[in-house]
Amino acid sequence: MIRTIFITGATGFVGRQVVQSLSQKGLKLRLAFRDVEMARTKLLEDGYEIVISKDLFAEESEWWAEQLQGVDTVLHLAWVTEPGKYLESSENMDCLVGSLNLARGAVQAGVRRFVGVGTCFEYDLSEGILSIDTPLNPITPYASAKAALFFGLEHWLKAHSIEFVWCRLFYLYGEGEDPRRLVSNLRSNLEINKPVELTSGEQIRDFLDVSDAGRMISEVLLSDQTGPVNICSGVPITVRRLAEQIADEYGRRDLLVFGARPDNLIDPPCVVGIPNSELHT
Repeated sequence: MIRTIFITGATGFVGRQVVQSLSQKGLKLRLAFRDVEMARTKLLEDGYEIVISKDLFAEESEWWAEQLQGVDTVLHLAWVTEPGKYLESSENMDCLVGSLNLARGAVQAGVRRFVGVGTCFEYDLSEGILSIDTPLNPITPYASAKAALFFGLEHWLKAHSIEFVWCRLFYLYGEGEDPRRLVSNLRSNLEINKPVELTSGEQIRDFLDVSDAGRMISEVLLSDQTGPVNICSGVPITVRRLAEQIADEYGRRDLLVFGARPDNLIDPPCVVGIPNSELHT
């Protein structure tokens, strides 16, 4: 029997990559959209089952139970993500409540497996090198809401015999990236020979191409793995070095103006993940 996978956030930065990966594996994909026109314009190919909701996070558990009939696995990617706003947005609480309703609906529908997506910001970032055993210490509404959802579902879904996985994303870049994010902003400026004002760039980070992240999430979804998973490269690199590598593609390191912007004094000096041994970057 062909498995049916239900995906929220399928047209997002990460979601598109996951859909591309899963669409090659002979699965039935049921995708949630805000309206029919969005479904028509953003689908990568025909053949997907479509669910329409103007606001996924306003739906009650009974609605979700109906939409999840016959679904084997839920992948929940949808969340507020607008750069510059999402970390402190009050919408995080709406996403938390709506996600709990989704989980209740999954229980009612008899879903076998539930894959949620969190963030490395859930961790105590002062640790620097972050494994799935690193203590959590979220300090923003975004990270706190994600951690609350993780804690809320971890034991509750298990008690209802539903496999639960929680994928924590690190620093992603690549196709479909918002132009306000670091790598996309670098490329757009370098392409027009415009100087790029940066901080000192000494921060050490764990960067991963979103296409690799999509493949890794797909692997997790189709495996029997449970619990938290780090979706990361495990490779430390300074922001300065990353910017230089990108500038070298254009032969324009001279356009990088390090120190033009002040460093964020509360920005952690090092955020690097330890990948789960089952995953391959």
